[in-house]
Amino acid sequence: MNWLSTLLGNLNYGTIFLLMLLESTVIPVPSEFVVSPAAYHAAGGNLDIWLVILFATIGADCGATINYLAGHYLGRPIIYRFANSKWGKMCLLNQQKVEKSEKYFYDHGMIATITGRLIPGIRHLISIPAGLAKMNYWKFLLYTTIGAGAWNCILAALGWYLHSAVPEDQLTEKIAEYGEYIKVFILIAVVIAIVYFVLKWYFKRKKHA
Repeated sequence: MNWLSTLLGNLNYGTIFLLMLLESTVIPVPSEFVVSPAAYHAAGGNLDIWLVILFATIGADCGATINYLAGHYLGRPIIYRFANSKWGKMCLLNQQKVEKSEKYFYDHGMIATITGRLIPGIRHLISIPAGLAKMNYWKFLLYTTIGAGAWNCILAALGWYLHSAVPEDQLTEKIAEYGEYIKVFILIAVVIAIVYFVLKWYFKRKKHA
């Protein structure tokens, strides 16, 4: 994908928006190699860190909306057919991944739209089951913005920190290294959040009973 390498090598607000839009559909664009390098350059004075986060989040919202509309209007059979097709495999997609995101959505309800944006492997697909479930679009957009915004802030903070810690020729390697730590931390945080909301719901229900 030479075009992808070209865009990643020429980050500006427009390419940040476009790449994050693609990342939130089914195109395999790693968000950590978009937002973190952009924040790295922002720390050097070449971009504005808040605009990096803003355009990344708007791009994520637009990409997520595409997936939401696909789920809402095309339905499960067509989504699965695409996931199992040659084009789906080119996008590193398969039916099992879509089913995994569906299960996560139905197990955790609307909160999954926020937390799902933070979980690797589910982040870019969680919008599909939201569309399949005919979730209210404005609630979906709000939760997506919160989740995507939080994720982009984390990635931006990483890039900003790395500017003072590593030279640019080591940036990609360090993003990959720190990215793994971040994923583990986020998974733990998401599990804690889910347990908290489940317990809160349980005790509230028990109290009313």
